[in-house]
Amino acid sequence: GLSGGWSQFLNTPLSKEQIHGGIGPHLGDRQMILFVILLLGYIITQGGNSMIIFLVQNKTDPKLHSPMYFFLANLSFVDMVYTTTTIPKMLVGFLSDVSTISVPGCFLQMFFFIQLGITSRGILTAMAYDRYLAICHPLHYTSIMTQHIQLLLIAGAWAFGTFCTLPANLITWHQPYCGPNVVKHGWGDPSSVRRLACADTSVDNTVSLSLALVALLTTGVLILTSYVLIGISVSRMSVAQRLKAFGTCVSHLTVVQLFRSLMAVRRKEFFTLEVRIIVAVLYAALTPFLNPVIYSLRNKELQESIRRTLSFGILVLF
Repeated sequence: GLSGGWSQFLNTPLSKEQIHGGIGPHLGDRQMILFVILLLGYIITQGGNSMIIFLVQNKTDPKLHSPMYFFLANLSFVDMVYTTTTIPKMLVGFLSDVSTISVPGCFLQMFFFIQLGITSRGILTAMAYDRYLAICHPLHYTSIMTQHIQLLLIAGAWAFGTFCTLPANLITWHQPYCGPNVVKHGWGDPSSVRRLACADTSVDNTVSLSLALVALLTTGVLILTSYVLIGISVSRMSVAQRLKAFGTCVSHLTVVQLFRSLMAVRRKEFFTLEVRIIVAVLYAALTPFLNPVIYSLRNKELQESIRRTLSFGILVLF
């Protein structure tokens, strides 16, 4: 268990607190700009995703009771928790010279940040499968995509995220650490934490990279396969049917492409460490922020439901 890890921390500087040097002290005037961006992004993320969950769970709008919206509500919940694992702590850090976090807090943050990121990719994969069934097998869609299958897909996404995260986290936890207890990142980034270890971390790095590749390749191949099959099916349809099919997929495709693009920018090695950290921070904030925005702008049913809910709220208030 984790108790073994504690015995290795007891006689080190990390046993009391993990100091996050972060990026705040080195940003100068940009520190407050980034603080405002993150604060506004966090507020809008929580508000937008809460609105989607409320609308989907609201029994008065039957149009939003399809499997697609069930998956969207679950993605919104993951996005809300995902941003909460890092952004509030980073915002506090921007307001002080040194941001600190306990050792258990650092490792929990590290686990949930990666786990929730992979879980969101798992849910996006389930959404791609849902679109594949709806477009390629419309007559069998309701008999296949039952509530039981929907719950299994969501549980599978969470289990897949845990499977790809927990082993590397446990190995890193059991490493001996002897300081300095400073992490040069905005949160408990795994590679930054491993640099503090006194022992060889090659096994940690290999396991972490291998599981990251499993997560990226598995979800990537499944999403790509779904859309290749959708493309083949759509090519046989009339123009009107093509437009309708494309309309149901465009929001999901936009989110998937956004995820891939930001991941690519985040890993460019020719950027300085400070720039890569800033990009990583914005990545952690922007993807959950843009998900509800993209789905709201591209989905007429969701737009109409939001409009009716806001109109009703205004009538009640006034």
